[in-house]
Amino acid sequence: MARTPSNMLPLGTQAPDFELWDTVSAQTLSLVDMKGEKGTVVMFICNHCPFVVHVNSMLVKLAQTYQQKGINFIAISSNDVENYPQDAPHLMTVKAKEEGYPFPYLYDKTQQVAKAYDAACTPDFYLFNSDMRLVYRGQLDDSRPGNNIPLSGTDLKNAMDAVLENKEVFRDQKPSLGCNIKWSTY
Repeated sequence: MARTPSNMLPLGTQAPDFELWDTVSAQTLSLVDMKGEKGTVVMFICNHCPFVVHVNSMLVKLAQTYQQKGINFIAISSNDVENYPQDAPHLMTVKAKEEGYPFPYLYDKTQQVAKAYDAACTPDFYLFNSDMRLVYRGQLDDSRPGNNIPLSGTDLKNAMDAVLENKEVFRDQKPSLGCNIKWSTY
């Protein structure tokens, strides 16, 4: 498994808008449709990446907790399904149901959304405030497959708590680490 870090989009960046197919609701959804009242987490994930598989349970737990507080979660898969068929949209639907995702799981067929967010890996996390300005990008926590550090979601939780408390989000942000996004060659 490749160990690719986040590119760390500059803080303060306005969230790039998009409309993508949601494999859960079978509807096309826009960022405006899905944004949270107090904040929005956009995360790039996929079905097969061991780093995503490792954090799936924590993503569900965090979303269930923070969506009630006004921070919505949006998952996007941008992987090339020609070369990585396990990430195909119909299998995204299956994965979302298996994991109990309480958030949309969107398919970025053209990979333009991943490029607009400068996403590099799965998982890659972005937290935007109520004005849709980037206040956090980086890791969920220090846990990785095989490193025996328990999942906690600490880094993302601390950032979301700061947003909810109208406090400045800490600036010392560690990049996420995961499998590289599988870019299309066509």
